[in-house]
Amino acid sequence: MDSTVDLSLWQLAAASVYVVVTLLLVRWLGIPRERQIISATLRMTVQLFIAGYLLTWVFDHPHFLTVLAILIVMLAFAVANSIRRINEHVPVPLRKVMAISLVAGAVSSLGFFLLAIVQNNAWENPRYVIPIAGMIVGNSMTGVALGASRLIQGMEDRRHLIEGALMLGATPRTSTRKVVQQAFDAAILPTVNTMVGIGIVSLPGMMTGQILAGQDPQVAIRYQIAIMVGIMAAVAMSVVILVEWGYRSFFTPAAQLMEVEEPRTNA
Repeated sequence: MDSTVDLSLWQLAAASVYVVVTLLLVRWLGIPRERQIISATLRMTVQLFIAGYLLTWVFDHPHFLTVLAILIVMLAFAVANSIRRINEHVPVPLRKVMAISLVAGAVSSLGFFLLAIVQNNAWENPRYVIPIAGMIVGNSMTGVALGASRLIQGMEDRRHLIEGALMLGATPRTSTRKVVQQAFDAAILPTVNTMVGIGIVSLPGMMTGQILAGQDPQVAIRYQIAIMVGIMAAVAMSVVILVEWGYRSFFTPAAQLMEVEEPRTNA
């Protein structure tokens, strides 16, 4: 197999042409997004360089506690970002459910993947744990954010229907069943759509990275299939926990629908 082509800093700088083209397009369309695009590009570049140096050190000095610390930081940032990505006000009880669901779904899926699929003490090896955890936690974060956002919006939009069902003797679970189903569907659909297009429309990042590194495409394909079904399971488990417990945060202990707080305003 051919060795990987090493990109120099000058070659990497040439990629800035893509940013320039994007800036010209948004300016031509009259969309005021130049500052956000530049900021996002710079932030991404700095974060990835820092991550690269950190991972180099971690790979050269592997230790279980170091890997565990990185995993905890990843989960903490994922929980915070999933809450921050929701425009609506997030009740405190729902925030707790989001945190628990994300951690439970991601950790259980990651643990099974490392212990039962990869094996060979992969849970001790940062070269396996960190990249796989990044994919699973990142997708779980997106799923939880989408599910919670749709849950909040659904509770607001169907408030009168839920109250009517409660007055007729329905339980909170029964009265919110439609909202829960729609929230789960909205959260899992992006992952399912991604899986449908893989291999025909796109070659995903993990598989592409392995192929560029000189790995046999058949091995890369097997890894990609395993990680995609692992991601789907992580998102599904996280969102099931979210919606099954999250709807309860909108009700009082007496099964009465609470008043919806005013949405947050971004400064």
